[in-house]
Parts: sequence; C-alpha cells; structure tokens
Amino acid sequence: MTLARRGALAFGLATSVAVLSPLKAFATLSAPASPRGSGGGVARPAPRRAYLHNLHTGDTLDEVYFADGRYVPGALAAAMGVLRDWRNGEEHTIDPGLFDLLHNLRTKTEASAPFQIISGYRSPATNAKMHAESHEVAAKSQHTFGKALDIRIEGVDLARLHQAALSLNAGGVGYYPQSDFVHVDVGPVRQWAGT
Repeated sequence: MTLARRGALAFGLATSVAVLSPLKAFATLSAPASPRGSGGGVARPAPRRAYLHNLHTGDTLDEVYFADGRYVPGALAAAMGVLRDWRNGEEHTIDPGLFDLLHNLRTKTEASAPFQIISGYRSPATNAKMHAESHEVAAKSQHTFGKALDIRIEGVDLARLHQAALSLNAGGVGYYPQSDFVHVDVGPVRQWAGT
C-alpha cells in the first residue's frame, strides 16, 4: 500500500469518526434513562396520557403520549388528527410541551374527564378569517403554530381550571367565562381576559 493511499484512508477514517461522533453523542443524550435498581441508575419518568375530546368533530384521543422517557410518535401523530383545524381538515404538528401542560393541569385539577377541545390547531387562512371578524383573535395566534388549545373539562369549574393554568406559569393563559373556555399555550408567559 502506498503512502498516499494510506494517508487517504487515514483521512477518510478520521472524517468518519468526526461525523459520527456527534450522532453518537445525540443518540446517547436521547436514550431513555435506566430504571433505578441495584446498580443505582436513574428512574424513568412515569408514563403520561393525553385524554382529549374535540367538540366540533367528535374525535377523541386516550393514549399514552410519553413513555420510557420519550414522546410516543404514534400518539403524537394521532393527536394531530384530533386537534386538526375542523373548518378545513388541515393538520399541523402539535408542540409536545402542550401535552405536558395538559398533563400538569389534569394533575392540579384532579380531573378524570377528557379535556374538551373548543379550538386546537388553526390554519393561517382560518385564523386570518377569525381575526378579521373579532379583535379577540390574535393575528399571529399560537394556534397557528400548534402551540395552543382552547379547553374546558366537564365537572371542573372554569375559574378553577383558569387558576390552575395560571399557577403553572408555563405560557399564555386566556380566560373566556362567557364563551366557557380557557386558552392555554406554550408561548411566552402572559395572561388576559376575554368574553
């Protein structure tokens, strides 16, 4: 083997290691934690369930969306369908943090009924139409990014749900008592009242 060929092979090997090392590091970071056992490993977080009922379509979701330290892709894909823009059927990726927010709300309110979805994802076209009709709809609503829901829970007083959402300090919270829903999102922390 010539020196030039050896040099090329060495360069190729070094390049491969440099390229693969970040991928390996990412795989290590995203790997689920081992359960705590006799080896003293870290315990895995408990599974989390999404329980939703879209009032406009009748669609429901009752699935574990987080298990073994990871979000469950199939459950997140199913949630996209349930939370689609019911006016035109358009779907959009939903921020997984929104489901964590709902999980924490369920824990705070000790609710057993599903979250009733008044509004999930809104396509830009739908949002623009709603914004033109009402000053209460933001021109760049978090709904258009898959980061917001308008919700209520049967059996949970709306004021209590509102206070629970505020206590999480996890994003935007809008209170609409006359329309009978609470807006929650995983955007910047802020609050407001509507009708």
